[in-house]
Amino acid sequence: MSAKTSWVIDPTHSEIAFKVKHLMISNVKGSFGEFSGQLVTDGDDFSTAEISFQINPASISTGSADRDGHLKSPDFFDVENFKEITFTSGKLAKTGEDEFALSGDLAIKGVLQSVKLDVEYGGLMTDPWGNVKAGFTINGKINRKDFGLTWNAALEAGGVLVGDEIRLNMDVQLLQQKA
Repeated sequence: MSAKTSWVIDPTHSEIAFKVKHLMISNVKGSFGEFSGQLVTDGDDFSTAEISFQINPASISTGSADRDGHLKSPDFFDVENFKEITFTSGKLAKTGEDEFALSGDLAIKGVLQSVKLDVEYGGLMTDPWGNVKAGFTINGKINRKDFGLTWNAALEAGGVLVGDEIRLNMDVQLLQQKA
């Protein structure tokens, strides 16, 4: 058995982003500016990863202060009462050469749901300062209504203002912690 290796997300080289349909015809993109994550692996074997991840929902940014304010309100994330979005891994299963299926539990606004995410391993590299880094791209889809994010407005021409499906797009760089 390999020694346990600890990793943390490098927030300056990572992005936690999403997009959702607006007016049913185009996408609105957004991201979270404050997040952290920890992993423990057997050596450099990421298929053994135990992952925990936290997002501050009050750090949401969509490029519109009015929209961001609405998203922070009780209609959506209710950031006054729910200070954190969390993810805890279940299983990371290899599905291809550098591809994995990650399952785990996502909690938004106090509602816990099982989710499955697609993970692409970008590789392992040592930076010029001797830090070991690993890169991943993570994608997935969730239904916002599954987490109690149900606010919407009907459109006169039919349809709704905000789509139910949220596409998650994350680029994550991990920093190996020195023993």
